[in-house]
Order: sequence, then C-alpha cells, then structure tokens
Amino acid sequence: MLKRTLGSTGPSVSALGLGAMGMSALYGGTDEAESTATVHAALDAGVTLIDTGDFYGMGHNELLLRDALRSSSQGRDQAVLSVKFGALRDIDGGWSGMDGRPAAVKNFLAYSLNRLGTDHIDVYRIARVDPDVPIEETVGAIADQVQAGHVRHIGLSEVGADALRRAAATAPIADLQIEYSLFSRGIEADILPTARELGIGITAYGVLSRGLLSGHWTRERSEQSGANGDFRGMSPRFSGDNLDRNLALVEALRKIAEGKGVSVAQAAIGWVLAQGPDIVPIIGARRRDRLAEALGALDITLGAADLAAIEAAVPAGAAAGARYPEAQMAHLDSER
Repeated sequence: MLKRTLGSTGPSVSALGLGAMGMSALYGGTDEAESTATVHAALDAGVTLIDTGDFYGMGHNELLLRDALRSSSQGRDQAVLSVKFGALRDIDGGWSGMDGRPAAVKNFLAYSLNRLGTDHIDVYRIARVDPDVPIEETVGAIADQVQAGHVRHIGLSEVGADALRRAAATAPIADLQIEYSLFSRGIEADILPTARELGIGITAYGVLSRGLLSGHWTRERSEQSGANGDFRGMSPRFSGDNLDRNLALVEALRKIAEGKGVSVAQAAIGWVLAQGPDIVPIIGARRRDRLAEALGALDITLGAADLAAIEAAVPAGAAAGARYPEAQMAHLDSER
C-alpha cells in the first residue's frame, strides 16, 4: 500500500482512506455484515485511514467500527481513526447546528472514545465551524486533549483560508478534510494554496461526488433514492436538468477512462491522487467490490496528457448544481 503523510505534522497513512459514513446513514438502507466485511477487506489491503463522525447514524457508525476493528485480524493498532464531532441532531435525525465550545469538545470526545472502545483518537476535528465560537477556542480545546493523550493530531473540516490560518496559529494542524473532485474544485483558488503554505495536508472527501462520478449512477437510481431515505434525492447535483448535465460529463469521462483501460471511478480517483502527494482521497465504499475498484486507482499512472484529457472532458466549474442544498451550504465556512 502506498503511503502519504498528513501535512508536515500528521501521521503517515495509506494513500487512500475509507470513509464509513454510508455504512450507517444518509445513503439509504445499510448492510452491517457487508459493511464489516468491507472494513476488514480495507485493513487487509493496507488501508489505514478510516474516517467517521460521532453523528453518523447517531453513534451507530462508531459502534460498527469498534466491532469491525475488534474482529479484524489487523486490529485497532493498524487503523488511523479520523473522527468528526460537533453536529447537533434531534430525535428525527434533523440538524440543529454545531457546538464547538471547549466544554462540548470534552463531552463529544468522551462519548466517542467509549463508543469506539479506544483510549485515543488519531485525528479529531469539528465537522463544521461553530459560528458562535472562535475557531481558536475549539482548536485550543482539542490541543488540550492532545496534551492529555486522548487525541494524537488535530484536523479541520470545511474551513476557509482565513480560519485555516487562525487555527494553525493556535496549534499544529495535520489536515483539512474538504470536498475535492473533478466536480468540486473550489479549493484550488485559495484554500489549497493556503494549506500548502502552512504545511497542512488535504483529506479529500466526495472524490466520486457521492457516487455521481462513479460511472454507476443513473437517472433511475436518482428517482428511487428519495423514497429510500437517500439524501441524494434532495441534492441539487442529482436533480432535474442538473443530473442530465452531470451524467453527460460522466459519459465524456468514460470515453477517456475506457481509452486508458480503467473504470470511470478509477479515472476520477486517479485525477485527485495526481493533484499532489499532500492529498489523500477518502473513498466512501460500502461494499467490497466498490472498495476493490477504488483501490485499483492506485495501480494506474496518469501522465500529463491523460490529466489534460480528463480536465477537457470535465472542465473546472462544469458540474451543474451546488454540493449541498442551500441550507447546508450556509454552514460551510469554506464556501464563504
């Protein structure tokens, strides 16, 4: 397994990470046995970085990972656990904002350590900036937990360049987790250069644009997703004319991928991998076959001509629709 380092102060991790969110929430029905088998397969393949959130399935995702790690032949020691916190939920699964107060950091962390069955979390980050709490206070509280030995490294999620600088002035930041793909290239203007200036790595999620860039998505799946409890049924990129325009881009990418002898997903992941050794894509595979396909991206080489052809097929800014519905976009410091 190829390795990459999360920034100048973070841990060495596998060049691809596994995102576990979909194993518990937001993508419709789940299969716990297959999810566990997928975690095991990832660890057996040398994947070390596993990303979760304490609010994924209201704690279910952390419990699933605890059991999967305990039953794996690799065990907890191989895994580099990245955990997001701070999201406030209600009984019906609704969202009530963020809590980044220092007291809340301690509270969220205590619950995560218990659910994961571990004495430390490798990378800990607030999922979205709490607009009512200075980022320095939230990061400072995590830094206190680093000193106490409960957290190894501090991460950030979906912050803009200014907040990134302020956080880095408070404590060492290993990485910024943020959406980055052929369909979402907004970080290239200010956020990515700032991260590189500060020695902060990028863990890129949404690399396949939540399945839209996988080469497996269809209009029929979009029509079914809303009824199945899949949040993509409400996503602007998966709706109406936007979907048709985006699927046309996927077909253009498919031609390039087929000429290279790889899948659409592998071409999309390979493009992100090629953007720099400081970027680690996180793949939200829920099944072993999708994981195996994603890992195949590590075996391909994209030269300058290949990358140019991919970017010609899917130009920057060509994707139709926002990343999230308007209400959720308002919570992204990275989009301000």
